[in-house]
Amino acid sequence: MPIRMNLPETLTARVAASDRPLVGMWVCSGSPIMAEIAAGSGLDWVLIDAEHSPNGLESILAQLYAVSAYPVAPVVRPPIGDTVLIKQYLDLGVQNLLVPMVDSAAQAAELARAVRYPSDGVRGVGAALARSSRWNRVDRYLHDAASTISLTVQIESATAVGVVEEIAAVDGVDALFIGPADLAASMGLIGQQSHPDVVEGVLRSIRAGIAAGKPVGVNAFVPADAERYLAAGASFVSVGADVAIVARASEALADRFIPADGSSRASY
Repeated sequence: MPIRMNLPETLTARVAASDRPLVGMWVCSGSPIMAEIAAGSGLDWVLIDAEHSPNGLESILAQLYAVSAYPVAPVVRPPIGDTVLIKQYLDLGVQNLLVPMVDSAAQAAELARAVRYPSDGVRGVGAALARSSRWNRVDRYLHDAASTISLTVQIESATAVGVVEEIAAVDGVDALFIGPADLAASMGLIGQQSHPDVVEGVLRSIRAGIAAGKPVGVNAFVPADAERYLAAGASFVSVGADVAIVARASEALADRFIPADGSSRASY
């Protein structure tokens, strides 16, 4: 007899069950090894990024395998909220989707339909052939799939902030996630994520999510920003990225051991 299986809890289910905000990091390298290192770090969630990172279906699948042995919630960000691409991600076994650049309630509603089977949605039915249902080893997957998927939409433009209350109210949107970097750029303040106008846009989005009864996450690599948004009610935050951590740590090694003139500091 085949093994009958249950799927892990979604990110939003974990947020709801937690007595504290959840803390995570980006995995942008495309490396299953880096994904596994992040998954075993003690953080609550990891974001496997395909918007700004060298990730295709095969590398995302490899990273999902790499993190599956750890009690961490893997979230995957596609490059765009395309219905066909979302279908492929879901069939890979992605349970937690973070879709970038969502600027309207209508767009959010289309994404909600993309993650659901008919008659509530438009997701293609192929789960028996896919990892999503563990090849038909998850009982009643077709009937219960919606409860195994978490859809988070990313608020990262002035346009989106202007209608964030409408986006937050969309049925099928489980959470909001705010990207201050792109928000700042859309406001003509590129590189100024801590500008008061950007901060107010983030805070408005947090308030909108709370009012709609939906968790709100924020990308906040600066500790002071993370602390500000957690205090304002953010339920989950991303506080770093694998490539940035390696870049800064390797630079620190170079600064420590290589003098400015290029000579060696010590003899070996």
